Amino acid sequence: MGSTVNSKWLPVTTTITVALALLSASTAAISLYFCRKKSKVLYSKIQELEISLNSCMQKSAAERKGRIRAQQDLRKTLAQPKSENLEQASYPMTPIGVVQSCFSTRNGTPRQPLLVPLARACLVFDSARVPPASLEGLVEYSHCWIIYVFHLNTDLVKLWKHPSRSKFKAKVRVPRLKGGRMGVFATRSPHRPCPIGLTVAKVEAVQGNMVLLSGVDLVDGTPILDIKPYLPYCDSIQGAAVPEWVMVDNMLAVASVNFSEGFFSSLSDCWETAKKKSLYASPDELQCLIKQVLSWDIRSISQRNQPHDPLIKTGNGEAPHSALDSNQNQDQEALDNENSQILFLMTHAWKSYKPIFFFPFQQTALVESTCTRRWNAIALSCIRTPYFSKN
Repeated sequence: MGSTVNSKWLPVTTTITVALALLSASTAAISLYFCRKKSKVLYSKIQELEISLNSCMQKSAAERKGRIRAQQDLRKTLAQPKSENLEQASYPMTPIGVVQSCFSTRNGTPRQPLLVPLARACLVFDSARVPPASLEGLVEYSHCWIIYVFHLNTDLVKLWKHPSRSKFKAKVRVPRLKGGRMGVFATRSPHRPCPIGLTVAKVEAVQGNMVLLSGVDLVDGTPILDIKPYLPYCDSIQGAAVPEWVMVDNMLAVASVNFSEGFFSSLSDCWETAKKKSLYASPDELQCLIKQVLSWDIRSISQRNQPHDPLIKTGNGEAPHSALDSNQNQDQEALDNENSQILFLMTHAWKSYKPIFFFPFQQTALVESTCTRRWNAIALSCIRTPYFSKN
């Protein structure tokens, strides 16, 4: 009886097993088909991407070659004079920073660097063009070269806007030669075919996008094109030869500088107003700066050759009564004794000279001498330049 039942269900079980096996096989076949189809699609996309990548790389290489070729052609074109007017090519440059100096005008600014050790300036870089990281490592050098523009030249606009109609003087008057002429390229005159200056200064500190310098011969507002570290092993040339007229060290030196009794008190009053923005630590240090500046005769050749009275007579300390007298005396000479020149700084309330002040002080330090009275602007501008933050 039992064997009869088992034999009855055996074909059914076999049929189900075979059906399941066929279903599994068909499912596997279908899955394999779709996998192969998907892999073919992916492989096709990979091939398309590879072709596109190769095409992009070829285009990029071609563009780079074309750009390099165009740049080379441009440099060759700019370097060659134009056939129609033979004008030389120009290379426009944008200043990267500006100098905030203790010298407000050209009058009084040292003719050469490091002559006035206390002459300080703050070189402020344009943060949009020069990130602070560009100054990392500069503080490890004691000095740096500074390339700048003689922006106060009176013929600067004509030189740049109409270079074909602008002519420079081949020879200039040299102060050390007492008015004698010398070729412009044998001097450091600011009036040059390309009004670019080169100077060296001591690096005192670096903070953010600012560099504090000393020993400068730069006017306030001077545009800066570049700075480079000073390297003694290659920048200092042993046995370098110079003309004899350059070797005279004391040609423009002033033997002594004396201050009036009321000068320091007036300077102290000015200091109380502007000390927070000063490049100097105290009125004494500022007075030392003024003394160092006045230790060099900065008068022009024409000022030295003008007839003059030895000293301005002010009587009770009042200014000349008319503006004409002031203008006539402004460019008179100081004491011209070759062995000793004494410049006196006095305190007066001369309203006629207020326009050249940086601060509207009622009492200001003025030079009571026949030298130019722009000394007062120099003395006062020294205490107006912002210093580094005192954090």
